[in-house]
Amino acid sequence: MSLRTRVAAATAAAIVLAVLLLVIAVPNLLGRELRGSLDDSLRRRAADVAQLSASAPAELTAPGALEGRLTGSTLFVQVIDARGRLVARSSALGGRVLANDDAVRSALRERRPAFQDDALGSDALRVYAAPLGPLGRGAAAGGAVIVAGTTSDIDRTLDRARRLILLCALGAALLAAACATLLTRRALRPLTRLSSGAQSIARSQDAAARLPAPATHDEVRQLADTLNGMLASLERAREAEHRFVGDASHELRTPLTSLRGNAAYVARHGADADVLAEIEADAARLGTLLDDLLALAREDAGAPLARERVDLAELARAAAATDVDAQVTVRAPGAIVGDAAALARAVGNLVRNARRHGPPGGRIAIEVDGPTLAVSDEGPGPVDRERAFERFWRAPGARGEGSGLGLAIVRSIVERHGGRVELDGSRFTLVFAPAIKELSESALRTASSSDEGPSSP
Repeated sequence: MSLRTRVAAATAAAIVLAVLLLVIAVPNLLGRELRGSLDDSLRRRAADVAQLSASAPAELTAPGALEGRLTGSTLFVQVIDARGRLVARSSALGGRVLANDDAVRSALRERRPAFQDDALGSDALRVYAAPLGPLGRGAAAGGAVIVAGTTSDIDRTLDRARRLILLCALGAALLAAACATLLTRRALRPLTRLSSGAQSIARSQDAAARLPAPATHDEVRQLADTLNGMLASLERAREAEHRFVGDASHELRTPLTSLRGNAAYVARHGADADVLAEIEADAARLGTLLDDLLALAREDAGAPLARERVDLAELARAAAATDVDAQVTVRAPGAIVGDAAALARAVGNLVRNARRHGPPGGRIAIEVDGPTLAVSDEGPGPVDRERAFERFWRAPGARGEGSGLGLAIVRSIVERHGGRVELDGSRFTLVFAPAIKELSESALRTASSSDEGPSSP
């Protein structure tokens, strides 16, 4: 079933269930109230007869003295003496006599009033028997008065109430189902449009397309905005992927073209030292570029990180060993948990970047201060800080044959370790989040004792 049908069916079922509960509860409450009202009427009539027996006992046998009516029905009254013999009765009884049942025996013997359900022929009765006082000279002194009323009116009223509630239940269920269907159709109309728009985008594979957003400000609008934001992110990712593929193709084409040209030259003219050197340089550049591309792809794929203790001071010394002008300063020992090979690549990229963009022969400073590691040179730093970490971006006038991927790899590695890269002039600072400092106190003390004071490679 569709969602619209399920909502309509659930609404109708809820209404029917609620009204069925009313069918049970309301007649019970109504019957209790009606029976209570009948009992009050019987009790009042019995009190009137008892007062008449005490004040004017001779009037009990007078015509019409015991007559009475309930709302819509006749009231039956019967007076008996202390031995249970009939003294008087209302004309409504005709030739019939109210039975001396448990309620009557309770009134005569135990002198306690009592109610009881009984029957008079085919009529269901509610009977009330009350003792009469022994005072007075009447024959009924010390006897009892029995007052009864038929419950057929109550039963008919309850039956009509049940039928009315059932009819109302059916009508309410049908009306609720119709209203739920209309409201659900109206509420789901934006979702239907979103579904159609998503199917259209899936068929066209147009990441620039957007889903139709309703003019409301409800959850459907939030869903449409969220999905459109996701489409925008996918569009940006696709554009970045296209740019990456284009830039990678361009960067790979340059050394490959040079290699083919040099290979053709060697094939025609034989080996030449300069040509062989160029071939070796192009091959080295191509290998470096492929290594960078693989490293970046590995970071993008989110490969699992190794969980090992990495001493930032040792990492800094290993990176400084690759450059004679690099100096290491350890202000506070720092050790983190992460992938040592990936972190070494990030720090090495920063050192090579400093050498490539700093002044020739300038000093490169590597500083460790707790969970931070900074690399700086004596140059002015990137001319465009916003684009410094973009893939394949190279500053104008940059020396060397860099691929433009080094800083992008640095940021990816550090962010995967839960840290961030800060740039201030020519100073690149790797700040690692406290969440990855999962080291024992003994490990930190060991790192502290071995890394005190500045040192150089």
